[in-house]
Amino acid sequence: MEKSFEPAQIESTWYARWEASGAFRPSGQGEPYCILLPPPNVTGTLHMGHAFQQTVMDMLVRYHRMRGFNTLWQVGTDHAGIATQKIVENQLAVEEKTRHDLGRDAFVERVWQWKEESGSTITNQMRRIGAAADWSRERFTMDEGLSAAVRKVFIDWYRAGLIYRGNRLVNWDPLLGTAVSDLEVNNVERDGHMWSIRYPVVGSDESLVVATTRPETMLGDVAVAVHPEDERYAHLVGKTLKLPLTGREIPVIADDYVDKDFGTGCVKITPAHDFNDYAIGQRHKLPPITIFTLDAKVNDNAPEKYRGLDRYDARKAVLADLEALGLLVETKPHKLQVPVSQRSDAVIEPMLTDQWFVDLTSDVQKDGRPGGRKAITEPALDAVRSGDIKFVPENWSTTYTQWLDNIQDWCISRQLWWGHRIPAWYDEAGNIFVGEDEADARAHADAAPVGALRQDDDVLDTWFSSALWPFSTLGWPAGGPVKNERGEVVANWDQDKIFLPSAVLVTGFDIIFFWVARMVMATKYFTGQIPFREVYINAIVRDAEGQKMSKSKGNTLDPLDLIDGIALEPLVEKSTRSLLIPQVRTKVEKRIRKDYPDGIPAIGTDALRFTFAALGSYSRTINFDIKRAEGYKAFCNKLWNAARFVLLNAGNEESGIGNRENQKPVTEAERWILTHLSQTLTKVEEHFRTYRFDHLAQALYEFVWNEYCDWFLELSKPALNGDDAGAAASTRHTLLVVLEAVLRALHPVIPFITEEIYQEVAKVFVRSSMSAKNSPASLPDSSTKSILQSTYPRGTDFAHDDAATAEIEWFKAVLSGLRRIRSEMNIAPGKTIPLLLADGDSGDHARVAKFAAQIAFLARTEAPQWIEAGRAEPAAAAAVVGTLRVLIPLAGLIDLAAEKARLAREIGRIEVEIKKCEGKLGNASFVANAPAEVVAQERQRIADWNTTLGALREQAQKLG
Repeated sequence: MEKSFEPAQIESTWYARWEASGAFRPSGQGEPYCILLPPPNVTGTLHMGHAFQQTVMDMLVRYHRMRGFNTLWQVGTDHAGIATQKIVENQLAVEEKTRHDLGRDAFVERVWQWKEESGSTITNQMRRIGAAADWSRERFTMDEGLSAAVRKVFIDWYRAGLIYRGNRLVNWDPLLGTAVSDLEVNNVERDGHMWSIRYPVVGSDESLVVATTRPETMLGDVAVAVHPEDERYAHLVGKTLKLPLTGREIPVIADDYVDKDFGTGCVKITPAHDFNDYAIGQRHKLPPITIFTLDAKVNDNAPEKYRGLDRYDARKAVLADLEALGLLVETKPHKLQVPVSQRSDAVIEPMLTDQWFVDLTSDVQKDGRPGGRKAITEPALDAVRSGDIKFVPENWSTTYTQWLDNIQDWCISRQLWWGHRIPAWYDEAGNIFVGEDEADARAHADAAPVGALRQDDDVLDTWFSSALWPFSTLGWPAGGPVKNERGEVVANWDQDKIFLPSAVLVTGFDIIFFWVARMVMATKYFTGQIPFREVYINAIVRDAEGQKMSKSKGNTLDPLDLIDGIALEPLVEKSTRSLLIPQVRTKVEKRIRKDYPDGIPAIGTDALRFTFAALGSYSRTINFDIKRAEGYKAFCNKLWNAARFVLLNAGNEESGIGNRENQKPVTEAERWILTHLSQTLTKVEEHFRTYRFDHLAQALYEFVWNEYCDWFLELSKPALNGDDAGAAASTRHTLLVVLEAVLRALHPVIPFITEEIYQEVAKVFVRSSMSAKNSPASLPDSSTKSILQSTYPRGTDFAHDDAATAEIEWFKAVLSGLRRIRSEMNIAPGKTIPLLLADGDSGDHARVAKFAAQIAFLARTEAPQWIEAGRAEPAAAAAVVGTLRVLIPLAGLIDLAAEKARLAREIGRIEVEIKKCEGKLGNASFVANAPAEVVAQERQRIADWNTTLGALREQAQKLG
């Protein structure tokens, strides 16, 4: 092994070897275990949220593969209709062209060309973070197999009466010219105004005053609503108002929606341009009036003087005219939430348009068949309520069920050219015909079409194809092999349906509605199965201060920059992968220079992954701190150096490890470390099961850093350097066995470094000609095979020895006490010092006799001497282990005043610990509700602390 750990050298070779060897493909043996990658947009690049989520998935995949499961990580990308079309349209704009200049077919061909050239960026970046995905089965939501599934689902639902076309209110992006989903809309707080406008009552001197943030929409008002119990306006309900500027009369209606205590208690109703107003209009059968064109200009339904004006120009004109008429009562500043399109930054306009919808709300159709609620929504609700699908953390199941309980019909059409074109045709009379193609549509028509047929121009919402991801990626509906454009088999439903349901879906809470629920709906309907058994909702990654990562804030982090590092002289181009706006790049650079004057150091993939694992709690958000990632780089260095120590001491043919067959560990230190390894692996298995990756990382970190590297390597030195050849050979063997198990245990978290070290460890076992019976059961038959093909270690693989553990914990306590005195008293580490022992019980005397040589070797002391009872003690610094006092004489070594101060500090520390224990035990709720063993543990701790405190106070008294 090289002297130092260099991540870049290791990572550059291992991933390519894994992928080329087919190590990521299902083994074909064992119980199926599948994870679905939430398909990232084909336009996307890897961000911190992706890296965190994919690290979690990769840990689970590698763990279960090593556990012997038939493991599949199904990956692929989404065609991202709006985002992809916008990229290509922007390219055309540079050429001073539009998509209309090319025509639909040529434009779609241009998009496919872009996809082939640039669409694999994020999947290549996934490889950089070690994603053990089966790339041979990579799917794309627009490939032929998935497109066939989309057509079948649309046609089947349509013919079952569960898809319909209707004129409904949708989120409309006037710049892109398409409907968009709620997920593609950001509600942004902006400074605005609230305008109060007077509406005269017809045939009366009275008037009503309404307040609005969008005065231009009054041109489409159809009513003013008041609360039915509002006595101020009860006499006006049923009467009409003169709508200013229009000449139209509109009614005063009563509706519970109105808050009579807010403002004037009067609300203008514009059903064609407000979702709440639309619902009120439906209840009162008010005809909606659309006043905007699809590009947000005033249409012919408004008075002539406003026609053709942009909506914001119309606002200015309306306000000026109201003021001139004396009808503008008040204008005041107002903070408001403005819906903004994520894709274009245009303000969304609620718009009545003809769209396609999936029925999710009707109980029964006109012909008596089950409606969408019965056929689609309720089975999806039952899957979670029955416990067939479990959310982790569990509270997210409430979010899921509440949304489905109040669900609306799903708008699935988009006014784009890139996407799955809706398989519907219209005849000259406007009749609709649906089928695989025009011939199929005609064949299934109830009556002969009138004239020629024209295919619908719209495409399907990308969430429609994504909803089919759990089964379409496995080859449904085809009955045999599905091939990609290169003729390679990527799926076979007859064989691959064993991976449905998948084991767990790892995703964010923001798409529970838009993707998770819809996958359950579609999968239950078309396969009769749930799509996945568990849904792990991962946290959202924020910066170190808990702020949302944003380009505008300059606090975004590119995971690949953390892996590779960022040099600041100059700021290299790769560090601005996702920062295309110069002023944003400048802001990011300033932030980096402030926190890291010398640039961000390269931490490597493994350290980044360990950081994500350590942050993987049940929290809603996690704060990412680069300094913490640097700490896990130090962990990787520690593991590397420990492996070098082990291989230097046990990696040669003369080490004797090949003769250990059927022999138990000789030393208690060996039995102690194997016991701790067993306990750690049992915890890790539980943490994998419950998705507590933070606890998993902590357990592995503490065992490797504290128990193995800090303690066992030290405790092994007396045996390695002693005269007992049997103890030396046994210790070398245990050093290797534990290291090999640790590498396997760590591999799902830090795959690159563990693979590199594992290969060296495997060579040692092979060179030593160890029999299969004596070798670790996980060891490949050749050192050229991957650690990923080995068996994940379990707690039951290693024996417990509680007696040895107790002995070594005592030994550690003695060494720790001596080292603490050395450190606090500033005694040179290499100086050999006298060691006196006092008090203690018979067990302490036996242990001192047993470990005398090891204590002297590791603590750099003379042979320990007991102070006989009644004999005067010299002034000494003391450490207390139970009732045993470990003494270092002060004469010539230690300042008496300094030792008194040290004892005072130690007494104070222990008094704090006692108060903590007393606080817990004094809490009746804790004693009543905590497990009995936890309460017993606290009582034992307080007893131990009091014993130690008494001994320390006695020692302090002896020093005066």
